[in-house]
Amino acid sequence: MTRTVGTIGAGFAGLSTAKVLRAFGFEVTVFEKEPDVGGVWAASRRYPGLTTQNPRTTYALSDFPMPAHYPEWPSGQQVQAYLKSYAEHFGLVPHLRMSTTVESAVLDEAAGVWTVKARRAAAGQGGASSVEVHRFDYLVVCNGIFSEPAVPHYPGVESFVAEGGRVCHTSQFNNASDARGKHVLVVGYGKSSCDVANAIAADSASTTVLARHLIWKIPKKFMNVLNFKYLLLTRMGEALFKYIEPKGFEKFLHGAGLPVRNSMLGSVESVVTRQLKLREIGLHPGTPLETIARSTVSLVTDGFYEKIAAGTLGVRKGVSISKLQPGQAVLSNGETVPADIVVCGTGWNQQVPFFDASVLQRVTDPQGNFRLYRSIMPASMPRLAFNGYNSSFFSQLNCEIGALWLANHLRGGLQLPEPGEMNAHIDRRLAWMEERTDGKHSKGTNIIPFSVHNIDELLQDMKLPLGAFTRFRQWLGPVNPADYAVVTRQLLARHAGASAAVPQAQQAAAHQGF
Repeated sequence: MTRTVGTIGAGFAGLSTAKVLRAFGFEVTVFEKEPDVGGVWAASRRYPGLTTQNPRTTYALSDFPMPAHYPEWPSGQQVQAYLKSYAEHFGLVPHLRMSTTVESAVLDEAAGVWTVKARRAAAGQGGASSVEVHRFDYLVVCNGIFSEPAVPHYPGVESFVAEGGRVCHTSQFNNASDARGKHVLVVGYGKSSCDVANAIAADSASTTVLARHLIWKIPKKFMNVLNFKYLLLTRMGEALFKYIEPKGFEKFLHGAGLPVRNSMLGSVESVVTRQLKLREIGLHPGTPLETIARSTVSLVTDGFYEKIAAGTLGVRKGVSISKLQPGQAVLSNGETVPADIVVCGTGWNQQVPFFDASVLQRVTDPQGNFRLYRSIMPASMPRLAFNGYNSSFFSQLNCEIGALWLANHLRGGLQLPEPGEMNAHIDRRLAWMEERTDGKHSKGTNIIPFSVHNIDELLQDMKLPLGAFTRFRQWLGPVNPADYAVVTRQLLARHAGASAAVPQAQQAAAHQGF
């Protein structure tokens, strides 16, 4: 019987997993290598200008709304404060092992026990770290899909750095004042790159974004009036993109109603093009708007395009860095530009360094794709689950419902398919993701823009679908996380007879915000 659960990571996935599993009677220990909770929102990983892409009311856990005084798009610091309050509110703090890096996790399959070796950083300056050994019945990996920064190795970087230059990832560039008076190259055209460039442009000697490929960016407010959540953070917005097997009204939109669907996307594309003046400033991607579904959706950084139009922020299209030399960078088009700092918004390498090769072979394919049923369960490895391996619009909800799905499974309330059927399902999904994203599916973890589809599948597995009225309301308006608070209550009631009682304080807390 599973009683103890080890959880790696204290971001949205790790904290919601811990809260849910504790509610169902499991003993949980959470390991986090940073000194503060938050994952990508932790202080050590916050770059200048970092805000959420989701509006405040859509980016919360179901039973714990973000504070009403937060702005529409909270800052990274505010999101971290929200998660810290969540951990305190639900009594998770005593179960967190902060500043603790998991070095290895080994399963004794015969005994059904995971042995986790972790190194805890010293509390003060100059102290020695200590090694801890823990044993668990089950392990949940919640280290997120943004685990290790991917920074290219540029020829000449050694001499560039030796002469005072700096090369770093956006997540490692934490202080805007570092750019004051410096020539800065920002590599990439995603949200983090544009946020950083926008935040430092006024104080740097020069800031230039190197955009090898242009992508569509979505305004926070269409025509400066309509919040984008009313268009894209709804079931209708999600239905505009073709899922694996369209059903219901979606089948119509991608069948007989395809002209209607194309007209809707075309109208949005025209508005975005005009509003951002993309043709005037030469930054039209030259692809249909629907390509936003291939990788990720990037919101417009406030003031970014205005700075480009004013000439205070530069963009070089279709180029990359060929080599670095002291104080300069040579671009792929042969141009040499001044450079003191190179900030790379070049993505992430998804890593689970605490597993040995034998475990990795059982949870990934030869291309490094994670083979996870419902983005949670490896078909070929017992006593192990992943949560948060699903980049999406509503990633926090996907994590929370994933935690409930897992709790239901561990309580014996979920009938999983046979391993052969699970593997066949995973094969179909990976093939679809590969085709849909042109290979940009983050090793099998990218489910954008199908967040609600993923949640629906988990709820159907648990036989706890949302009511028809709630679903209809989500077609017309943005998804409200509070719509899903009922799932926890229903599942706890179902398992009440199996001693899955919640402590009275937790039951009360489940109905409160802060």
